Amino acid sequence: MSKIVSTADVLGGAPRIDGRRIGVHHIAKRVIDAGEPPEQVAADYGLDIADVHRALTYYYDNPEEMRQVQAQRQSIPDDLSVVRGPEDLDAETRSEPEA
Repeated sequence: MSKIVSTADVLGGAPRIDGRRIGVHHIAKRVIDAGEPPEQVAADYGLDIADVHRALTYYYDNPEEMRQVQAQRQSIPDDLSVVRGPEDLDAETRSEPEA
C-alpha cells in the first residue's frame, strides 16, 4: 500500500500516490465525479484497491487543498489557449497548407 505524497516537480505539487503520477484528483474525478467503482479504477491504474481508498480518504480529509488543486488545474495562463476542436482555431490556423 502506497502513501499520498506531494512534490513540487511532479503533477505541479498536487497530492499523488507515491511512486506514481496518479493524483488524488485523478482518482476522485473517476470515483466521485464519474461514479466509477473503486475496483475498476484500481484495475485501470494498476493499483491496489487500498491505494484508491487512501486517495479518496485524503481527498475528503483535505477539502481546502483539493479545492486549490482543482482551481489550479482549471486556470489557464494568459499566454496559453485551449483547443477543444476545430471551431476553437482561427481561420489562418485552420487553413490547409499549400502543396
